[in-house]
Amino acid sequence: MKESLQSHVSLPFLLASDLEVLIGSSYNGALPLNWTGVFEIAGFSLQLQYQPALSLCFTFLQQEINAHTCLDVVSFAEAYEMAHLLEAADDFVLRKFQEVACTSKFKDLPAKQLLKYLNSNSLCVSSELVVFNAVLSWIQAKPSRRIRLTDELMKTVQFSLMTFKEFKEVQSQNIWCDHILTEVYKNISEGFCCNQTPQKSQCRIYLPKESLVLIGGDQISEDLGSRSVSRDVWFGNSVRTLTGTNKAIEWRRLGELPASPRFSHEVAVLNGQLYILGGKKYYGKGDIFNSVYRYDPLQNSWESLCEMQEKRSSFSVVVLDGRLYAVGGYCEPDHMDTVEFYSFFYLLYVFDHINTWICCLFSFRFACPLDLPLGGHVAKVFKGQIFISGGQNTDQLCVASMFLYHPETGSTFLTSMSKPRAHHSMETLGEHLYVAGGITTNDNMTVIDQLACEMYSPAANSWTAFTSLQVPHVGAGSSVLEGKFYLLGGYSQEDFSDTNMVHRYDNTTQKWENMGQMPGPNNEIRACVLRLPQHLH
Repeated sequence: MKESLQSHVSLPFLLASDLEVLIGSSYNGALPLNWTGVFEIAGFSLQLQYQPALSLCFTFLQQEINAHTCLDVVSFAEAYEMAHLLEAADDFVLRKFQEVACTSKFKDLPAKQLLKYLNSNSLCVSSELVVFNAVLSWIQAKPSRRIRLTDELMKTVQFSLMTFKEFKEVQSQNIWCDHILTEVYKNISEGFCCNQTPQKSQCRIYLPKESLVLIGGDQISEDLGSRSVSRDVWFGNSVRTLTGTNKAIEWRRLGELPASPRFSHEVAVLNGQLYILGGKKYYGKGDIFNSVYRYDPLQNSWESLCEMQEKRSSFSVVVLDGRLYAVGGYCEPDHMDTVEFYSFFYLLYVFDHINTWICCLFSFRFACPLDLPLGGHVAKVFKGQIFISGGQNTDQLCVASMFLYHPETGSTFLTSMSKPRAHHSMETLGEHLYVAGGITTNDNMTVIDQLACEMYSPAANSWTAFTSLQVPHVGAGSSVLEGKFYLLGGYSQEDFSDTNMVHRYDNTTQKWENMGQMPGPNNEIRACVLRLPQHLH
């Protein structure tokens, strides 16, 4: 650069105070970022090609983005041709569309950009009424200029999926008084009438960036006379919104497990790869596994790894600091208190003064045991700590305990759940751990389905009830996808029938939604969220 040869360099676009901020960040690695000044700092960091400050700005923009600022991020990314930032901002708009549509900046969107969002398969809305209201508010912000676009915009609303109550709200809008829209209103009414003769193709298709994946599981025959264990691996390709708020997951088969079918196993995702551990192939004494397999979605291939030290079923697995921890479980004839972790280490071989060979070895090693043997419990990581809830003890009794587990120091007991619970699900949402499903014992010590749900606040060390389930989910799979808690399958302990349904808890509405049926096995199935390459969809 010619400036490197000059004794003085002029920076007319940069104030002294701005330069002071950048110079300061080169020493302390920090920037005083907020939404008032982040775009300005990012702008002159780009002009100066000062990468450390630019990285801090990008991190702020992606981590702190919200409904009121996302469209500003979109504009900034477009202006400076930042494809990665633009993709992240567009993705936020699409997945938080209902919130974004309520902001003042939404009304200033160019028509072309609005149509791009409305026609995207990544548009996430609870109903078609949300789309209609968004279009209506955008038109009414500048009616004289935008009313001519009504026909094109309304074609993005699938009126045939509305309920009568929703369409009545559409009809009540004053916009239809304009004679210019007579034909548009007629077409909309005809579109709504299509839901009188619904077709399977009538739905709004939503494609999540990541996929729910179901692995293995057990299934009972219709006459309750036999059971079959599965090797199948399924993934949710899309979420389909039907009439009103009715939804269904479109399941596709990803493949099958490389060895025996299994249930009561465990799964984990580490570095984008899926790990399958333990479980059992049937109900006999010798049917429990200690085998471990890893699935690489990029290669669509399975790899057999070293075995666990002990055979385990009805156990729990967590990922902490890059390690897999297998916690407790059951192996004939007792429940287990042992914990082992999967780690790797390097061996350095020196052949002579010049040539060396490095070998990476993997193994399971024992950590500090639990204070009591447990099976049917759940362990989850929250802010770098392992929380373990419920389970059954050696007397086959459900416990109500909640405790912290540290691999080196052991257990620290916390406030217990309101009732004992085992074979349940627990997931992290926001600042709480949500517990749902499973079994419990009544006052007569009879094992029954647990429909009540509760959430734990680590900050307050307290439990709070949330919306109960309508059907039992014992031994269900569970996961969190896009901030919502999914319960998949399971069974009823009271009549031993399968629960072949998926339910999703939305913390914003505080309701459980019916997400349709399971694709196959239901019992003691395991689920996770995995990013799959496009060619597998």
